[in-house]
Amino acid sequence: MPVFKDISSLRQWRQGLQGPLAFVPTMGNLHDGHMALVRLAAARAEHVLVSIYVNPLQFGPQEDFARYPRSLDKDLQQLHAAGCSTVFTPDDALMYPRGRKDLSIIMPARSLSKPLCGARRPGHFAGVCTVVNKLLQMVQPEILILGEKDYQQLRIVQQMVADMNMTVQVLPGPLQREADGLAYSSRNALLSPAERQIAPLLAATLVDLAQRSRSGAMIAELAQAGRDSLEQAGFVVDYLELRDSQTLQLLDHGLPGARWFAAAHLGQTRLIDNVMIPL
Repeated sequence: MPVFKDISSLRQWRQGLQGPLAFVPTMGNLHDGHMALVRLAAARAEHVLVSIYVNPLQFGPQEDFARYPRSLDKDLQQLHAAGCSTVFTPDDALMYPRGRKDLSIIMPARSLSKPLCGARRPGHFAGVCTVVNKLLQMVQPEILILGEKDYQQLRIVQQMVADMNMTVQVLPGPLQREADGLAYSSRNALLSPAERQIAPLLAATLVDLAQRSRSGAMIAELAQAGRDSLEQAGFVVDYLELRDSQTLQLLDHGLPGARWFAAAHLGQTRLIDNVMIPL
């Protein structure tokens, strides 16, 4: 399994491919959720490329860039066992050769990037769009695989691809969960044992809200009850909201296909999740 660190070697490899290429961008510290995306990519394309790059552009000054878990050797072993075709591991010098202060930035659609995580993490989605755009230019895949755990990010990238008239197909990968319901996330490794015991309540709360909002219950009351439950358990809640799955507009009534979104801190670790109201 070749591992490329420079653009010229990557492009030389890319030009020699016959058949479609599916691309899975990651920030490493891979888990079963990532492996599900790799399997989806392999089912949809003859070749699979995974990138591993912790993008500093999408971290704010007070966020956990330095703490973000990194495990490159283990990641490469997992990808090799999963049958990944190739891995791309750029560094900051390759991605941002002139640094990050004088850089062309890809701005996300305001309607999709302003709410939810965008309200708490200014500049985050501009960093996401910029790095994804750069990676797509380097890799030139036919298919881009993104997980639904970062659902707002998925919608923003889908809109960017449409707005920029890119030909790549954006394929969502279903959110994957651990046995107790906690959404797979690289940040789960940062939870203490005690916090890890509490963490599944985030998913359980969203599942309960998704079921109860089908009955015509008041959404504001449901959201407050969910927030109270999480805070009593030790979470510090950033948001807990029901929104349209396509536009991400706030909803005051339950609709099949709409999604409950949550972000909450448990200790020093920020967790996000979303659950769709059943169709």
